[in-house]
Amino acid sequence: MSADQSSGIEKIHRQDIKHVVAVGSGKGGVGKSSVTALLAVGASRAGFKVGILDADITGPSIPKMFGLKTIDRNKGFAPMETARGIKIMSLNLLLPSEDDPVIWRGPLIAGTVKQFWTEVEWGKLDYLFIDLPPGTADAPLTVMQTIPLEGLVIVSSPQDLAIMVVKKALKMAGAMNVPVLGLVENMSYMVCPSCGERIEVFGSSKAKEVTTVTGLPLLDILPLDKTLAEFCDNGQIENYETELFKKLKI
Repeated sequence: MSADQSSGIEKIHRQDIKHVVAVGSGKGGVGKSSVTALLAVGASRAGFKVGILDADITGPSIPKMFGLKTIDRNKGFAPMETARGIKIMSLNLLLPSEDDPVIWRGPLIAGTVKQFWTEVEWGKLDYLFIDLPPGTADAPLTVMQTIPLEGLVIVSSPQDLAIMVVKKALKMAGAMNVPVLGLVENMSYMVCPSCGERIEVFGSSKAKEVTTVTGLPLLDILPLDKTLAEFCDNGQIENYETELFKKLKI
């Protein structure tokens, strides 16, 4: 263990996991979970051993994207594996029904996130991606304080408040001494299936403005894609073609 000087809390290291990358956002509704899933799928296709820790305790969507439902309780505290062998742990996999709500206060949520890191039998992984809930509350704080992150990927969207929410996430990462690996602007545009015109549904892209103001590297600008939405809804995101992981410089 090594002490985290920003909080006085010791981070818990695991020698069996090489790289840990969190994916977060300053607000909800920007597609943070789909970006997490795309990074994991890309890493898996590149031949790496990959896992996803779903830290979005009260709003988990990772299992649905991969077509997973309930963990076999006879296998202990082991994650479920997808068709490609990506290991996933999410509270939704531990509930009797995937549509059961999680009505918990902050300390219980934070404790569960920590437990997913310390007690889950991940085995040897090259990359563990952590899907953070939006904002700067208990779960993201717990992850940044207790898990030795290699860095944070920030997900945003083109709306006018993008710069404000990115700055919030940046300031939190700075306070916790967590490096920020770059920005993904999601849902930036869509391509008309009939004429091929590029349509900026949520207004013009703010990606270059945000990266100029903040100094963040721009990892990618992703479109609204009907195919991706369909794959996510049908639990088949591993069939989606993605180059996002290749742009992550770690």
